[in-house]
Amino acid sequence: MDQKKVFYTWQIIPSTLGDMGLVWREDESFSPICRILLPEAGLSMAGKIRDIFPDAVPKIREQDRICKQILDFLVEKAVHFSLEDLDIRSLKGFARRVLLAAAEIPRGRVMTYGGLSESVGVPGGARAVGNVMAGNPFPLVIPCHRVIRSGGGIGGFGGGLAMKRRLLEWEGVVFDAQGRVPPKYLYAGKR
Repeated sequence: MDQKKVFYTWQIIPSTLGDMGLVWREDESFSPICRILLPEAGLSMAGKIRDIFPDAVPKIREQDRICKQILDFLVEKAVHFSLEDLDIRSLKGFARRVLLAAAEIPRGRVMTYGGLSESVGVPGGARAVGNVMAGNPFPLVIPCHRVIRSGGGIGGFGGGLAMKRRLLEWEGVVFDAQGRVPPKYLYAGKR
């Protein structure tokens, strides 16, 4: 049996939010992004990538459509991401349904963890949705920053709450005096 060795490349994109890491799974015909990494205080992005993908090598890919879109997004341009550039084959079951539904939340709108849970047919699954959002391998492209707590609280985010708030503000979401998202920004999902 001829087994192909999986080969990964990566690139770091500097931004005002910190360094973002993109990792591609290289293939002869198609090289999808398999991971987008957000900055973490005290960790270098190159070190973070090497910890997760020890054999990956750096490669500049700024001409890739998804790379250009992320660069545009990080300078506050409105971007409509395509999931075609992502390696979503590893997403299964509930996590796949949740992440694909989260990808449908429009720019400038938010959805609650509970609302997202209901939209995929699992009422009462807000905590499970939160766990899926925490493990989202494609933040920014699959906009987990647009998922908030019921009552308008911002909830968690892998890049930190300040980054989540900033991303939402870039997209036009205005917070009230208590730091909550007003109901007018809620997205009810596709009907």
